[in-house]
Amino acid sequence: MNEQTAVPLIVLSLARDPVETINSILRRAGHPVHCTWIPSLRDLGDALTQLNPELLLCVDSGPENLLAAAGVRDHLAPAVPLVLIADTVDEARIAAALLGGARDVVSLGNPQRLQAVMARELHTFRLERVLGTTIKSARDARRELDTALQRSNDAIVQVQEGIAVGVNPSWLELFGFDSPEALIGQPIMDLFEESRHAALKGALAACLQGRWHDHALKLDAQLTNGTTLAIELVLALGEHDGDPCVQLIVPARQRDERRLAEELADAARRDPSTGFLYRVPLLQELAARLATPIPGGVRYLVLVRLDKFITIERDVGVGASEQFLVEFANLLKEQLNPKDIAGRFGGVSFLVLLERGNERDVEAWSEQLVARSAKNVVHIKDKSLSVTCTLGLSVVPPADADLEAAIAQALAACRTGRQRGGNQAVTSARADADQRVQSYDKVWVKHIKAALMENRFRLVQQPVASLKGDDPGMFDVLVRMIDTQGKEVLPAEFMAAAERNDLLKNIDRWVVGASLSFAAQRKPGCLFVRLSKETVNDLSFLDWLDNHIRTSRAEPGRLCFQVPESVAANHIEQLQALAAALRQRGFRFALEAFGAGRDSHGLLANMGLDFVKIDGAIVQALAQDTEVQTRVRNLVEAATRRKIQTIAERVEDANTMAVLWQLGVQYIQGYFVQSPEEIVMHADRTATQRVSVLSSQADPLAASRECAPRRAARARRGSP
Repeated sequence: MNEQTAVPLIVLSLARDPVETINSILRRAGHPVHCTWIPSLRDLGDALTQLNPELLLCVDSGPENLLAAAGVRDHLAPAVPLVLIADTVDEARIAAALLGGARDVVSLGNPQRLQAVMARELHTFRLERVLGTTIKSARDARRELDTALQRSNDAIVQVQEGIAVGVNPSWLELFGFDSPEALIGQPIMDLFEESRHAALKGALAACLQGRWHDHALKLDAQLTNGTTLAIELVLALGEHDGDPCVQLIVPARQRDERRLAEELADAARRDPSTGFLYRVPLLQELAARLATPIPGGVRYLVLVRLDKFITIERDVGVGASEQFLVEFANLLKEQLNPKDIAGRFGGVSFLVLLERGNERDVEAWSEQLVARSAKNVVHIKDKSLSVTCTLGLSVVPPADADLEAAIAQALAACRTGRQRGGNQAVTSARADADQRVQSYDKVWVKHIKAALMENRFRLVQQPVASLKGDDPGMFDVLVRMIDTQGKEVLPAEFMAAAERNDLLKNIDRWVVGASLSFAAQRKPGCLFVRLSKETVNDLSFLDWLDNHIRTSRAEPGRLCFQVPESVAANHIEQLQALAAALRQRGFRFALEAFGAGRDSHGLLANMGLDFVKIDGAIVQALAQDTEVQTRVRNLVEAATRRKIQTIAERVEDANTMAVLWQLGVQYIQGYFVQSPEEIVMHADRTATQRVSVLSSQADPLAASRECAPRRAARARRGSP
C-alpha cells in the first residue's frame, strides 16, 4: 500500500489498542487509511489543522469528551465527519451522540457495520468537498466574467426574455446612458429602430436554441441623443444569475495604420455630405465591374434623380436643401446591397449598378425606392418637406458591356419618366427587338443545339438549409453550359435566346433526366427541378417522363418539380393538371417566386403543393420593411394551415435569416447558405443521343444515362 495515497484519519482515544483494531478492520476491507492516534484532547486542534483528515473517530469516554471534541472540530474543521466508537450501540446511544455532534455510533464488535459507516461518511465528505470546490470555482468564474464584462472594450448587454439584465460601461457609453439603472429592466427592442425588431427577435430566439453561429446582425441603434447609429451585433449564449441569457456584443474596432490609410484613401473618393462615390471614381468602379461577366442573374444601371428639387431650394434655401439631399442619400443607401455600386452622378442625380437574380427583382427594388421616397418626410427648419424621384433603368448585357451606352440609355429613360410627370421608374427600350439581338440569337441557338447534342450541359446544386437545425438533404438544381473550350457558360448568357427560339423544353428534359439519374445514384432528400412554361404546356412531357422513370429507376419522391408563380397564374388549368399528374406518380410539386402575384392565397387553395418558395425580391426587402414582414407572415401562416412547407429564396445576410426565423419560415436557400456546387453528369455516347433538336418535340435524352456526381466547391460570391 502506498502510504502517500492513504486516507488520513484521526482516532481520539486514551488507549492505543482501539487505534490498531480500527486500522486493521478498515485495511482488511480494502480502505487505504492512515490512522493517527491522538491520546489527549488538547492535541486535537493541531492534528486537525496539520493532517487535514477526512474522518474523526472518537472512542467513547463520556458525554463531556464527545461534546468537547465536537466543539474543537466545529471550530477548526466543521466539514470533517465525527463518528463515536462505543462498546455497545442502541437507539438511545445513537440519539445522544447525534445531539452531541457525531454523525453516527459504531462498535468494534461489529466490523461490517463499522466498515459501512466509514465508507458512507468518507463518500459524503468527498462529495461535499467536491461540491464546495465547484461552487467556489463557479463563484470565482462569475467574478471573473463580471470583471471581464465591465473591463471589456466591446460593448455588451445581457438579455433575458427581451429585457436587459446586465450591461457594461462600453455599452452605456455607446448608447449614451448615464448609469446601468437607466437601462436594466427595460425592453431591449427600445434601443433599435422598429423596422429591425423582427430580425433581432428571430436572432435572439435562434441564439437561445443554440442555432446562431458567428453571424453579424446589422441594426440601426437609437441613441439617447435622438440620433441613429448603424452597428453590427454579435450574439452569444451566456448566463446571468444562473439562468441562460443572450449577450449582444458590439465589437470594439481595432484600427491599425493600414486600415486607417485605406479609410482615408476611400474617403478622398467620396462626397463627404452623402458618402457616395464622386463621379470619376464611380465611373472607374463601374468599368472595372462590367469588365467581369456577371456570374448569374441580370445587371441594370439605374439613374436616380430627385423631382423638382428647385422648389426645395426655393423654400428652404440652397444651404439647407443640402440636408434634404443627405436624407435622400441615406434612404437610398438602405435600399442597396453590399455588392451594389453607387455614386453621386452630378447635381441631384445618383447612378447605381444593380446585380439581381432577375428582372422582377430590379422592378421590385425600383418600385420600393419610388414609394419610400414619396412617403419620406424631412423636417428642415420649420418646414416638413417631401419630394419624389424618377428612376431611369437600362439593361447591361451579360457580355461585351458598353458602359457609356448603358448610361446614355439610363439618362434617356430618366428623361422620359420626368416628362411623364416623375415619381416613377422607366426602363429603356429593351434590346430584344433590335437587329443585334437577332444576330445574337443566331449564334446562341447554334451553340445550344450543339451542347444538347454533345451532352455539354452540367448541373449545379445549391443547398436548402433548415432553420430548425436538421439537415434536410435538399438541393436546388441549376444548369450550366460548357463551351467547346471546356469553359462554363452561365444561364444569363443563353437562356433568353433559348426561350425566344423554343429550346427551353429541350433544356428542361436534359435537366430532368440528369436529375433523375443523380437521384437514383445518390438518393438526396429532395432535388428541386425547374420547369419552364413551355414544358407546362407540353402534352408529351408526361409520356417522356414515364419512360425515363423506368430507365433511370429513380424514386419519384426524391424530386420536386417547381414552376414560377407567374407561370401558374397564367396557365392555371394546365398547371393544375400537370401538378396532379406529377403527384400521382409520386413526385412533389412547388411554386417558386411565390408571393409576388395578385392571387397567391388563391393558388395555395386551388393547387396541390408540397412547398412554396417565397420570392427572392420580397425576401431581399424583408429585413427593413415591416409591411413586407406582415405580408410574408400571412403567406407563411396560410401555407402552414394547408401543411405546405415554406422556403425563402435568395437569402443574403444574417438580418434576413433572423426575420425569417421569427416569421416561421422553415427553410432558406441562397448564397448566405452556400454557393452552388457542380454535379458533372457523364453520359454514354450512342447514336440515339444524336437526335435533332430543330423540332420542339426533339428528345436529347432518349438513351439512359449514368451519372457520377463530382462536387467542386466554388468560391462564395454575391447573390445571383
